[in-house]
Order: sequence, then structure tokens, then C-alpha cells
Amino acid sequence: MFLRTERSIKEFMQFYPVISTLVIIHLALWILVYFLQLPIGIQLYNWGAGTHFYIHQGEYWRFITPIFLHADLMHTLFNSFALVLFGPALEQMLGKYKFIFAYIFAGIIGNVGTFLLEPAAIYTHVGASGAIYGIFGIYVFMVAFRKHLIDSANSQIIMTIFIIGLVMTFIQPNINIYGHIFGFIGGFAIASIVLINVKPFSPWRNRRMKNDDEIQFNPNRWNKKRLPNKMKKNLLWIILGILVVLGLISRLGF
Repeated sequence: MFLRTERSIKEFMQFYPVISTLVIIHLALWILVYFLQLPIGIQLYNWGAGTHFYIHQGEYWRFITPIFLHADLMHTLFNSFALVLFGPALEQMLGKYKFIFAYIFAGIIGNVGTFLLEPAAIYTHVGASGAIYGIFGIYVFMVAFRKHLIDSANSQIIMTIFIIGLVMTFIQPNINIYGHIFGFIGGFAIASIVLINVKPFSPWRNRRMKNDDEIQFNPNRWNKKRLPNKMKKNLLWIILGILVVLGLISRLGF
């Protein structure tokens, strides 16, 4: 469910167009704002950052635009990596439009919660963390109330990484705590709606949606090497460990 089995970036983009588009937006905005430092990039950042002073002036689009902006390269890579790891299964299960709705909704709730509970008018925040925690909110809802949609092994992974992320939210500096918490609440709250008539994730469903000529008629299709289940689990835990380390590095400023 969370171990990527796509054979190429092209195939990943074909199977998960929403996740791919979000990651491209993250990287493109980082290039414009930080790498090239183009005036249009700086202007986009200033126009889109979640600055409470401007929200008080009626610029309510800033509840949405911070979801796509990030503070630096590590922030961009960390959130994009988390999105690539945990987003695809949910995009397949919900479909493109319900996934977009849930993702943006959770991000908005995270930003609104930050605005309401963070009193400083000059407070500014950016990042997709609230929306990503919304994804976790939907998964945790599955673990609690839709057990047929997620198996026990993946439930353990979700709960473990969620607890680690929650602890890191409170112990690391420069974290938008309210954004994380309210993003999770937004995802958990909307889960009962977006999970109506949803089927469990299946990597084979992606294959059936493609042109299946190779799968049906390739005589060597059964000879392709596959990783043993134990190795797959170990690889996934390694990936999760890298994700945590990246988070620590980005937050501690190393």
C-alpha cells in the first residue's frame, strides 16, 4: 500500500496524476522563489504566504495558497516525499476529485485553525503539512472505523508514523502546531464522507486501467523478479526512517 511498485516515474505520474501535479508545483515554486529568486517567484510567495495581517485585511485566499508554498528546500522535499509515500494509495481509493477535495479541505482547516488560535498578526506560515496530516486523519479514520479498507500491517505503519509525527510536532521548533492538529482534524472529519463506496487499495487496479497488452500477452510476465514480502516490509521501514531523519534535519537546521 505504501511501498512504491511503479516501474518508472512516467508510470507513477500516469497512475497518480494528482500527487504528481502537487509535487511538481512544490518543486516549481521552490525553484522560482529560492533557487532562481525571480521577482515573479518572490511576488508569488508574498502574495500566497499565510500572513495573518493580510488575512485580517480580507485576503482570504491565504487560507489556500500556503498549502503549495514551502520555507526552503528541505521543507519542500520532506513534504513532497511524505506525499509520494502516503498519498498514492488514497488517491486511487478516493479518485482524483474526492482526493483533491479532501486534501484542500484539510489544508484549509489547518490554516483556519492556525489563524484563529495564533494571535500574532505578523505570524506567517507556509507548507503542505496541514493537508498531509489530513491524509493521516483519513487513514486513522479507516483504522478506527473502516477496518476493511486497510490491513493490520499497514494500520501499524500508519499509527506508528502518525504518533512519531505528532511527537515531533510538539518537540521541534518552528512547527505550525495548530496547522498539523487542525489539518488532521479536517481529514478525520471529512473521512466518513469521502470514504463512501470506496474500495481497498490494489496495485493491480492500476494495471487494469492501463493498456494491458503487455500484461496479458507477455510470455515472460511471470518470470519478473519480485521482492520477498519480508524484504518489502524492511524496505518500507527504511523509507519511513529516512522520512523521520529528513524531518529532524529540516527542523533543526542542520
